[in-house]
Amino acid sequence: MSTVSPAVSREMAERVAASGARMLDAPVSGSVVTLEAGKLSMMVGGEREVSASGANIGEVLRDLTTSHPATESQIFSAEGELNRYVNVYLNDEDVRVLDGLDTTVGDGDTVVILPAMAGGR
Repeated sequence: MSTVSPAVSREMAERVAASGARMLDAPVSGSVVTLEAGKLSMMVGGEREVSASGANIGEVLRDLTTSHPATESQIFSAEGELNRYVNVYLNDEDVRVLDGLDTTVGDGDTVVILPAMAGGR
């Protein structure tokens, strides 16, 4: 399993922009078979950023899944908890070391969702 932090993602975007190209950083879904076939699914319709509202991380993520239903099974487990293979950051801090889904969100805060990539044969 591996992933990159929001800071690394921003740095990569700056480097790509400096070369005159644009970078899209969005969650993807699929299996090893769909990966090898180049058919992973982008979960927010290709949008680089989306808006969602709520008083805490759980409410923000629920608002996101209302607008983008395909993200729900990627973000939440069947029990309504944050999926094990998803990393959520509030202003570069992993919410799991804060208050999890109860972490308070304020105006101007940035929430980043990064799916961890895992797999193998």
